Amino acid sequence: MADDNTATHPLITAERVIGASVLNTAGERIGHIEDLSIDKVSGQVVYALLSFGGFLGIGEKFHPLPWSVLDYDPGKSGYVLGLDKAELNSAPSYTKAELRAFGGEDRSFRDALFAYYGPYGAVPYW
Repeated sequence: MADDNTATHPLITAERVIGASVLNTAGERIGHIEDLSIDKVSGQVVYALLSFGGFLGIGEKFHPLPWSVLDYDPGKSGYVLGLDKAELNSAPSYTKAELRAFGGEDRSFRDALFAYYGPYGAVPYW
């Protein structure tokens, strides 16, 4: 994923983030980044949409992870999340259809996400 030049560069294209592995602190792969949610006005990445579970797209859950809870580890060529699979199973998750409504007038999803991920270092974007 990262080569010598990009490992020290502070910018990355979305194309290189989408599909990147997400690992727990033990180095076990727990999913991958399916997509990004970006604030239209500031351009700030707000959520990484983690694809977790399921088989061939059936039963797959999507977890909007506040960007602030992910740490990129060049040695692992992926993003490290300080949650294990059990904690992630308890985290708010959504279907693809529900994700399409993200960012609308209903702010309850935002409140639920930051209430859950706050103890893991999530920093509200608003």
